[in-house]
Amino acid sequence: MGVLSRILAGAAVAAILPGLAGAQPAPRAGQAAFRETYKELVEINTTLSVGSCTAAAEAMAARLRAAGYPDSDLHLIVAPGHPREGNLVAVLPGTDPKVRAILLLAHLDVVEANRADWTRDPFTLIEEDGWFYARGAADDKAQAAIWVDTMIRYKQEGFRPRRTVKMALTCGEESEGALNGANLLVTEHRDLIDAEFALNEGAGGLLDDAGKPVSLSIQSGEKVYQDFTLETTNPGGHSSRPVKDNAIIHLAAALVRISAYEFPVQLNDTTRAYFTAMAPLVDADSGAAMRAIVADPSDKAALAVLARNATWNSMLRTTCVATLVNAGHAPNALPQRATANVNCRIFPGVSYEAVQAKLAELAADPAVSIAPGKTHRLTPPPPALSPMVMKPLRAQAAKMWPGVPIVPFQSTGATDGKYLNSYGIPTYGLTGIFSDNSNSGVHGLNERLRVKSLYDARDFLYLLVKDYASAK
Repeated sequence: MGVLSRILAGAAVAAILPGLAGAQPAPRAGQAAFRETYKELVEINTTLSVGSCTAAAEAMAARLRAAGYPDSDLHLIVAPGHPREGNLVAVLPGTDPKVRAILLLAHLDVVEANRADWTRDPFTLIEEDGWFYARGAADDKAQAAIWVDTMIRYKQEGFRPRRTVKMALTCGEESEGALNGANLLVTEHRDLIDAEFALNEGAGGLLDDAGKPVSLSIQSGEKVYQDFTLETTNPGGHSSRPVKDNAIIHLAAALVRISAYEFPVQLNDTTRAYFTAMAPLVDADSGAAMRAIVADPSDKAALAVLARNATWNSMLRTTCVATLVNAGHAPNALPQRATANVNCRIFPGVSYEAVQAKLAELAADPAVSIAPGKTHRLTPPPPALSPMVMKPLRAQAAKMWPGVPIVPFQSTGATDGKYLNSYGIPTYGLTGIFSDNSNSGVHGLNERLRVKSLYDARDFLYLLVKDYASAK
């Protein structure tokens, strides 16, 4: 999952200036130790192909153990048959057993990175001109390192939280073919990670062209990833004797009808709060449209303005798009089979069955079958932005970034929060990492993260989690 600069890339809130970060001061007390944790984590290859999340989990467990955590509070979870896809759970016990825990969640695995394509070695942490460069520098080893460092600091200073603080570093978030550690923990080791709520990746802050914070986001809810396979078969035959009953034509016509459809606009508490908060931060026409759509979701004029922005359009409705097509078996033969993958991002609370039924209705062809592909099929509603979560966040953010508004938003992508939300652990995306609208390289080439943003987020999350853990 990416950072906020990708989520709001089309918002035109911040301009892009080269060298935004500029010269950085020398690390202050504590930052050097944190940097070493971050460096070690980044430089352990955790790709699915050749890497090992288990090695990363073991390395972080060693750091926690050296800080004073007993083995009884460190749990390395490695599923049978998946020796390189390990997960780590660490626990700092609270003083009040009647108060449920807070869970700090981050994933250890990263997207593949080919050294030949990168300007720098993707698995060597490089600090250059105020930026950290490496695969996972942002997604998601920045937050994972912050969580480890936070847990170490609490232990070393003798902090005794009222609420138990748990940390889960998981594997498998970035790869559909991998064993997902968050799902494994919530379904088979629920006792280890059970919590009143969790903090996860998925939201950060936005900088303007001068590097000044514009907004800080908290993710509450996310759309659900769901693939559907459309297929039609046919006896085929010789291409010199064509007939109207053609598998490719059946499939193509169904896809055209599906592509022409726009799912209805939907709003929930999160998206209403997002558009309300963003309205004064964007251009006048977009701001007016945001206010109008919140007041009346059926306002077609407002929707027409917002739909020009792919992110805003996706936040307002379920979306489905054809992503893969495969058909035919020879250039001189009528096709015997034609298949397509339609990828849907489903609005929270809408069932995949309802979307499947709509696709079948749109295809309007009994010759085209529609089946859900490999999927999570989980459509939890967004967690509530309760005072328990928002009051400490607003207070701590006001100290760190005075006057910067907090913008709730619903992700159009997906994180491991979908598993926890579905099993009753409200999960919020909150990193405190500020980015501009330039290319962060997340999931792509030359991934980078502003040095100052990482250190500021470390300070912010350390204090915020302490507030959550100490609240009466």
